[in-house]
Amino acid sequence: MNLKPLNDRVVLKQLKAEEKTKSGIVLPGQAQEKPQEAEVVAVGPGGNVDGKEVTMQVVVGDKVIYSKYAGTEVKLDGVEYIIVKQNDILAVLE
Repeated sequence: MNLKPLNDRVVLKQLKAEEKTKSGIVLPGQAQEKPQEAEVVAVGPGGNVDGKEVTMQVVVGDKVIYSKYAGTEVKLDGVEYIIVKQNDILAVLE
């Protein structure tokens, strides 16, 4: 089954949380902070959204940083995805 986002929505797959601190301390699952980095797995067509023309600025495969409390979490075939609006994406990692 595929997720096909509508309008200016983007489907993200969250990157793994850090399991160790920079100093080498191993973090248990509950203490791991949810990362704000993700990979784009699907992009909506853009178009006319709320009376404004929207062109999509991300493509599948981009690594991005998104707003901490943005989007809707969805679990499909055992994989967790986050669906966000394009304006909730803060930066593209290069």
